[in-house]
Parts: sequence; structure tokens; C-alpha cells
Amino acid sequence: MRIIAKIITILFISGWVAVSANAQSDSLISFDDVEFTEITEEQPGGQQDSIAPPTDKETSEIAYSIITDEPETDKSSLWAIFIAGFIGGFAALIMPCIFPMLPLTVSFFTKSGQSKGKAIMQAILYGLSIIVIYVLLGILITVIFGADALNSLSTNGIFNFAFFVLLVVFAFSFFGAFELTLPASLANRLDRKADRGGLLGLFFMAATLAVVSFSCTGPIIGTLLVQAATMGELLGPAIGMLGFALALAIPFTLFAMFPSLLKSLPSSGGWLNSVKITLGFLELALALKFLSNVDLAYHWNWFDREVFLALWIIIFGYLGFYLLGKIRLPHDSPMDKLSLPRMVLSMIVLSFTLYMVPGLWGAPLKSISAFLPPQSTQDFDLYTSSFGGTQASNTNDGKAHKYSDIFHAPLNLNVFFDYEEGMEYAKKAGKPVMLDFTGHACVNCRKMEASVWPDKDVYRLLNEELVLIQLYVDDKTALPTEEQYVSTFSGKNVRTIGNKWSDFQARKYNSNSQPYYVLLDPSSEEILAKPIGADYDPKSYYGFLQSAIDKYRNKS
Repeated sequence: MRIIAKIITILFISGWVAVSANAQSDSLISFDDVEFTEITEEQPGGQQDSIAPPTDKETSEIAYSIITDEPETDKSSLWAIFIAGFIGGFAALIMPCIFPMLPLTVSFFTKSGQSKGKAIMQAILYGLSIIVIYVLLGILITVIFGADALNSLSTNGIFNFAFFVLLVVFAFSFFGAFELTLPASLANRLDRKADRGGLLGLFFMAATLAVVSFSCTGPIIGTLLVQAATMGELLGPAIGMLGFALALAIPFTLFAMFPSLLKSLPSSGGWLNSVKITLGFLELALALKFLSNVDLAYHWNWFDREVFLALWIIIFGYLGFYLLGKIRLPHDSPMDKLSLPRMVLSMIVLSFTLYMVPGLWGAPLKSISAFLPPQSTQDFDLYTSSFGGTQASNTNDGKAHKYSDIFHAPLNLNVFFDYEEGMEYAKKAGKPVMLDFTGHACVNCRKMEASVWPDKDVYRLLNEELVLIQLYVDDKTALPTEEQYVSTFSGKNVRTIGNKWSDFQARKYNSNSQPYYVLLDPSSEEILAKPIGADYDPKSYYGFLQSAIDKYRNKS
């Protein structure tokens, strides 16, 4: 047990690593339920108002005049996917289906009557075979879904709800309600081919391990692939599987090369099932995030922040009492005494549970705010009221802001949710504009609103010196028929509010990441400072805002 404490502690935060894949930005742009349509000069009923697509000349000018970066993608989010996969691989390693197989598999290489050098080479080839099998699985997922489909999964309501159900099934599988297994005939067939020996035999031996251990690795792999797919990265599933397979293959290879290390491993026992149950609780908590995404995008309004928090408090409270031995589930061994690692882990989990309790009354809970529904969804919120003002302040000349009935401003700021309305107000008020391209499923947007915007200096600028326009790129509210059109940028039908603003962001600012902050002169629409994504340093973010405000004042 003494080496397990650190591993389970890492597992405790692995869900967070998987969800917050991109430390800088979330790609939320999606054209769900769209059709390719031939573009004509005039779409019947099509109306694009003052944000009509630019001409070819304007597009060329934009490409050279906009002070912006290419979307920050790929490297940070792919690394996060790899790390999540690597952690998942180590989690799988200490599952009851795999851990006892370590000494059995290693003994095959060390007692096969071959030279030590050949045994080591076979162990290395065995490890590489494990990696190839799982990476091929990741590539297969990409080929089946395709890059466009992977990008749309993060905000598609049907897929998010399906993922929620899938993760709940995985969690109950870990709890012992049932086992997810592949057909025994498949395992037997692979095992017979593994007996042939040679390189092909080693490959089938690795495939047998993958099939036999599926009841334990299936939920972990499924969760990893779900997360990788919803991040929208083309290589995400393959990179995630590479991390998973690498963590799984390294121990088998090392123990085969140095068999004496096996003596340092703890013996198999009931603690293996405890690890499995712990992962089940974490998967159940993670599943709620997908359900929350659907609720926000479709405005069901029944999964508010306090409901989400209440469920997490119950889930982690159960986990804490389980670690203390107060709750027993199927396949658990009797626990005569509480070990030190379980006691420490239960203290961590129960402390985290108590930490969330004040959130029921509106406490910001900044460390986990990125994963919670927005603060504005909370019915009883003592925290936001401390900023003064009310949601009713979102009016313009006595008239409520457009879309203010479905969107709610964070921190009681006076926010517009329509580009044209906000720009018109900014011209009258003589203030620069901040466009905030955001999304319901954008975890980094929520983190910015909870940990950076409340800073007193930043809040003052947002509240007094700027006109804030929030444009949700993943909202599923249908546009009126007369406002629907076919994008000249993508050639796709724009039918929802989210479609409209995601198309606008992509064609005008050549960006598809959120949060994305653009500071503008409302009269000329000139960009006042280089647009940025998430910046969790309040001083740096304040400098970004202030530089644009100063430039605007100097022009006036």
C-alpha cells in the first residue's frame, strides 16, 4: 500500500487534467445540424445585417491588418491529452485485471529458457506491441469520426448526453454492478495465436492482454477517448492512446528486463478493488460535466450551479466514507483496520467535500470554478450581490438587452449579447468595446470570470471603462427564420445563435478558440490591442485592457 497513496492522489486530479485540456483556450466552434448548400447571390430571407461577410478584397486586407495570432492550438492541448492518457495508463496498471498479470507475464520472458539478452529484446517488442495496438485504436476512432466531427462533439447536445450516459455506465461497472467484457472466444483465439512464438506471437500476446483486461481498462479507455474526441484535435485520440499505452507498457518491459524489481511490488489484494471503486466515483463526478454542457447549451435550466455542487458534495462525501471503510461495495474485502494511505486520502477527499459546501450559498470556489456551471445560474448567491447592481441593470434606454432573457451577465456587469446592439451603445457612450467570444462548455471562460474578472482593478475597467459584448459560439437557440443565412465563409447554414457568432469570429478574426478577447474602437472597428485568450494573471490582463483604453483615449 505504501506506493499506492501517491498514485491515487494523482488519479484524484486526473479528471481535471482531462477536462481542462487547453491551458489557454477551448475550441468550441461548431456547426451542428448544418447542411452544405450552394451559395447564390441572394439567399431568400437571408439577412446578415451589419456583420455581412467581407468581400475578397476586405478578406485580403484583414489577413494583413489584423494584429492577432494564429489560434493557439495544438501543442498545449495535445500535451494535456497525452498526460491524461499517461495517468490513465498507470490507473489501469493497478486495476485487479492487470496488476496480478505483471509477474505472470514477466516470468514468461525470464523462464523461457532463452538468453537474457533475447528475453530483454522480446520484452521490448512486447511493450512496443502494446503501444501499437492502443495507438491503432486511437487512429481508428479518428478515421471513423473525422476531424470535423471530432471538433463538433464538444458542444453537440446528443453526443454530450450520450457521453454522460456512457460515463455513468462505466462508473457502475467499476462499482461492481456488472462487468464490461469482450467475447471469450476472441481472447481464446488470440491466445492460441500467441503460442506460435516469434514477433507475431508477441503481438498477439499483447493483444490477448488488451482483450482479457478490457473489463478494467475499457471504462478508462472509453473516458479518455471521449475527452480526446471532445477536444476537437485531429490527433487527440491517437495521442491519448499513446500516453495510455506507454504507461501500461513501460512497467511490463522494465520488470521483464529487471525481474528483481518484482519483489518491491505490493502483493495483490483487496486494495486493487478499492482503486477501481475510487475511479468509479471520479468517473461519476466527471459525467455530470457533460450533462451540465447540454443543460446550458439548450437552456433547460434544471441543472443549476447549486444542483451540480450538491451532487458533487454527495459523490465525494460517499468516496470519503468509502475510503474510511464505512461503506462497502460488491467484491470489497473486509477491512479490519484503516491503513495510513486510506486515512490520508479520506482526509483529502472529505476536506475537498467541505470546501465545496459554501458554494451552495454562492462562494466562488475558484479552484474548481472552471468545471462548475456559471455563477449566474445560482438562485441564492450572496457572493455576486457584493459587487452591487443586479441583472435588471442590463437595459438600454429602459429596454432589456437582446438575448438577456437567455444569457446572464457574470458579476452583475452590464453586458450586451448582440454585436450590433453593443456597438451602437458604445458609440453613444464613447467607450471602447471588448468582444468576449465565449461558450457554455468553455471551462477556461468560467475560470477567467471567476478568478480574474473579480480582481478589483480588472472589474473596475470592465464595469466603468469598457462596453462588454459576450458572444456565445455554442448556443443552440434557433435564430428567427429571417436571420438565418448561408455563410459565405464556410458554405454552411447558420441557424442558431452559436452558429452566427462562431461564423463571425472565424471569418472576421481568423480564430476559433475561446475565450477570445478583442478590444475595438466602436466607430472604426479598429483593433486597439492584440487579441488574447485566457490570461490567469490579473495584472497582465489589466495591462491588456488598460493599453487599449489608453489608445482609444489618445485617438479621441
